[in-house]
Amino acid sequence: MVLPCISMVDYTDIKERTLLKVPGYEKPVEFGVLTTFAYPLEGEMGEIVVATTRVETMLGDTAIAIHPEDKRYSHLHGKFAIHPFNCRKLPIICDAILVDPSFGTGAVKITPANDPNDFEVGKRHNLEFINIFTDDGKINSNGGAEFAGMPRFKAREAVIDALQKKLFDFIDMYLGRLISQFEIMQFFINIIFSAAMKLYRGAQNNEMRLGLCSRSNDVVEPMIKPQWYVNCSSMAKEALDAAMDDQNRKLEFIPKQYTAEWKRWLENIRDWCISRQLWWGHRIPA
Repeated sequence: MVLPCISMVDYTDIKERTLLKVPGYEKPVEFGVLTTFAYPLEGEMGEIVVATTRVETMLGDTAIAIHPEDKRYSHLHGKFAIHPFNCRKLPIICDAILVDPSFGTGAVKITPANDPNDFEVGKRHNLEFINIFTDDGKINSNGGAEFAGMPRFKAREAVIDALQKKLFDFIDMYLGRLISQFEIMQFFINIIFSAAMKLYRGAQNNEMRLGLCSRSNDVVEPMIKPQWYVNCSSMAKEALDAAMDDQNRKLEFIPKQYTAEWKRWLENIRDWCISRQLWWGHRIPA
């Protein structure tokens, strides 16, 4: 998992709804907003409401995560939600590492291909990785014909508009998958009459940190790219032994408390990515 311009990312802290000028957009783009919307559940289960600061990424959602001890959702363990724009079945998974039951609705949409935290969830739960962005920040064909070709932040507005509409388009797509009169009747009873007709549920201020490229001032977008890695395990062990081996110590830290930091870092070493996408190149050290 890499970020374009990862070595040149500036972060700005946003306290509430904020309009920022983004390269390539005539109008300022709004950040610092937590958008809430509902996913219809398969069968007779009703709906599950999620919240996100990047609602356009729902086009690549492949799961919904809940905390395994959250009693509000205990009846949904192992169940499925239905994506309203493509009818993709989204498994409802339990993940105590990611989900904070006290934040938002306690249910988290998972987009493994376009979010670093969701990427780790995807690996833990063997989820499908669906990238919805092109390299120039537009929605690709995986995002659906309705949104393909849109710049990401215009797609954000379009997704919100689509969620605010009634579920008629979703009904047409879903009915194509139903094979019996009983299923059709069950669908209308449980989706049309018991679930809310509008999936969009609102937006509120949300404190967040936004990554910006220091060269272009564009908003950094997480994406999956093929990479080359160097296995650092053996190097880390040698470096650790050089400082921790009492019989053959080759490295001494002053002050000594930094030895603990050296140990913590090397015991949790990760492979070194040597093929980072530095679109602007390395800066000349001058």
